[in-house]
Amino acid sequence: MKDAAPQIVRLSDYTPPPWLVEDVALTFQLDPKATRVLSQIRFRANPAAAGHHDLWLDGEDLRLVSARIDDTEIEITPLAEGLRVPASALPRDGFVWEAEVEISPDTNTALEGLYMSRGMYCTQCEAEGFRKITFYPDRPDVMGVFRVRVESDLPVLLSNGNPVAQGPGWAEWHDPWPKPSYLFALVAGDLVAHTGGFTTASGREVTLNIWVRPGDEDRCAYAMDALIRSMRWDEEVYGREYDLDVFNIVAVDDFNMGAMENKGLNIFNSRYVLASPETATDQDYDNIERIIAHEYFHNWTGNRITCRDWFQLCLKEGLTVYRDQQFTGDMRSRAVKRIEDVLTLRARQFREDNGPLAHNVRPESYVEINNFYTATVYEKGAELIGMLKALVGDDAYYAALDLYFTRHDGEACTIEDWIRVFEDTTHRDLSQFKRWYSQAGTPRLAVTEDWDGSTYTLHLRQSTPPTPGQPIKETVLMPVAVGLLGQDGVELQPTVILELSEPEQSFRFTGLPERPVPSILRGFSAPVILEREQSMEERAFLLAHDTDPFNRWEAGRSLAKEVLARMVTEGVEPPPAFLDGLASLLRDDSLDPAFVALALRLPSDDDMAQGLHDSGTIPDPTQIYTARKRLSLARAQHLAADLGRIYDAMQVQGPYRPDAADAGRRALRNAALAGLSQVDGGARAAEQFHAADNMTEQLGALTALLDVGAGEGELAAFHDQWQHDRLVMDKWFGLQVMLAAPDEAAAIATRLTEHPAFDWKNPNRFRAVIGGLSGNAAGFHHPSGAGYRFVADWLLRLDPLNPQTAARMSTAFETWRRYDADRQALIRAELERMQSNPKLSRDLGEMVGRMLG
Repeated sequence: MKDAAPQIVRLSDYTPPPWLVEDVALTFQLDPKATRVLSQIRFRANPAAAGHHDLWLDGEDLRLVSARIDDTEIEITPLAEGLRVPASALPRDGFVWEAEVEISPDTNTALEGLYMSRGMYCTQCEAEGFRKITFYPDRPDVMGVFRVRVESDLPVLLSNGNPVAQGPGWAEWHDPWPKPSYLFALVAGDLVAHTGGFTTASGREVTLNIWVRPGDEDRCAYAMDALIRSMRWDEEVYGREYDLDVFNIVAVDDFNMGAMENKGLNIFNSRYVLASPETATDQDYDNIERIIAHEYFHNWTGNRITCRDWFQLCLKEGLTVYRDQQFTGDMRSRAVKRIEDVLTLRARQFREDNGPLAHNVRPESYVEINNFYTATVYEKGAELIGMLKALVGDDAYYAALDLYFTRHDGEACTIEDWIRVFEDTTHRDLSQFKRWYSQAGTPRLAVTEDWDGSTYTLHLRQSTPPTPGQPIKETVLMPVAVGLLGQDGVELQPTVILELSEPEQSFRFTGLPERPVPSILRGFSAPVILEREQSMEERAFLLAHDTDPFNRWEAGRSLAKEVLARMVTEGVEPPPAFLDGLASLLRDDSLDPAFVALALRLPSDDDMAQGLHDSGTIPDPTQIYTARKRLSLARAQHLAADLGRIYDAMQVQGPYRPDAADAGRRALRNAALAGLSQVDGGARAAEQFHAADNMTEQLGALTALLDVGAGEGELAAFHDQWQHDRLVMDKWFGLQVMLAAPDEAAAIATRLTEHPAFDWKNPNRFRAVIGGLSGNAAGFHHPSGAGYRFVADWLLRLDPLNPQTAARMSTAFETWRRYDADRQALIRAELERMQSNPKLSRDLGEMVGRMLG
């Protein structure tokens, strides 16, 4: 139920836990509707909390059967959110708490705590799901050693740590490493294992298992390969070895998140484990590699060292995202990976930072912590790690990480602990850099320049616009990577890091033979918006000559945005010079095909809307959609011959391989096919669809067909071929909505919700359709308001069952204030309709309230 006055949790109110946990013994007697959980928890007084305190144990939706302290039964009545044992009933130094509770996994539709997924028991305890399993101090700074017994007639019974005993109908697990309750995991079901092994650098033999439903075991090989490569990489780059005898991964169909790093028992959304060439695209393989690595890397950055409280979430997530980005760059292409990461950052985090949901990387307060698993915490948090590495240098970065692991192993830490290891390693005061963690908003970096014939001067000025609750911003320390190019494209000044620490600073480059062309913010060295007057000629020069791959791509991207903006606001046609520049790119056979594919990708409608808004123009999603369609057609007509040559040249010979080289060729070939379909009506795309032997080519062809209004027969054939594969059918649902014409999008989404295979309680399927419409900017923002009503209706329907997913999907409305008055009125009406619902959850209620301001 919606709280009349939701309780606000504040960072400033943190106090150490009065009672610490020594060890935990849990017994689960599994039953779909009446699981019994027996807990035995050994507590000791925390010397950091002076005095003698009550014992507060979090607990929700639990039926207490019995409770005992030091083997003496006590009478206690739980409250809605837990129970309190008065200090007078507790020994001063420590005691053993025992309880028996009953829970109903089968009716747990929120997918938090212990729940059922198609006959399988599984858990999700981060952030506060363990309190739905038993009474416990469910906070990350309380860490204990767990021993777990699982009783059931199901054949596979799993929990954290190492297996220590088993028999008919039961299994016992012991995790020797202290952990907070959010890392607890249990899985029980009819599962089969894809098994592998790994020998650590010190010689420990580790058994690796990927557990899946029978019939899915032939789609686990790539996930296993990614896991082994992740383990080896973490040893070689960070010196971190795995620390248990077994590492288990379980694929689950009903899961709110991507995956969860539970110690020794990672639980994954099945879409990030299962892959075969016929059913998974190159992007799916890339995601599997990245997320497998991310969750494994949490073993040290998240598990062995965790966060003191949930305000420090960025400490484990930002660092681990940065580590998985490094890994993918090493496995594939660092340049392409950096471009992809910045595209994600700008699409998700910049949007967040420039709207009503803006918040610090380390928030100051929250109502529902689940609402802060955001792009700001994850992606911007990773950018802060990258900036820190750029400022201190590679050697100091890895030395500081070694100190971090040594000093804080087994602890629950804060951002202050993190910054201190860098200060102690480098003997630098990083207090100004630390402001990045406590200040919301995307800084603007304004650049002007002077040239006197031999000295080139860059004038840099930083500012950050006001955000909700933070009208005044402080100056931050940011690394600005700069290179200078001569008129022939040769570097006059290789990349140098300029440290901007004042509101305005100037940097001089002397002894130059000619006026240079600057390449500013190389590698996107800081998460800022660059403001600099730049001619189309200069951008074309950088697109052709910049030695920094990111800035070369950025020059083409900014050209495309300028062309599209003028097409929207002035109705002009795309200039031939821009199209000729793209032709030159296509004819440069020295370039990585994956890079060229990214360079051909036009800015998204949402990206254009934000850019127009930032320039003072009210964006019209319909006009943006129309202009993008016009530019796509003009580009295809101008480049038809080149696209045909590329399409033929990029065909991959031999069996399918998901490696970076082949994936890059397929990406460029599909990009060429999309253009060719604009001029041939989809003829080549239809041929590719029917000849394809892998999902990347089949889905690429279907996408090209639907984008030009063709492919009705292929869409039906795709359905008939894959109707029994739940993950492939998610693609079938989502593609139709995302590519629908604006006038038809809401109607198509509505029709798809009536399809027999639309299981709206499954997060993946819900996201495919409802998220698909919100991702279709012109369709979602159709002036009729049909898209807004559709999404709001479904959020209200899902909220009572799965408030976490409903709240996260509500961000579709977060940019509402940048549009025209009519659209704002329509969106406000839907937000107020949701807010007025008396049964609105705390999760969705907080998000709607923040968006309304």
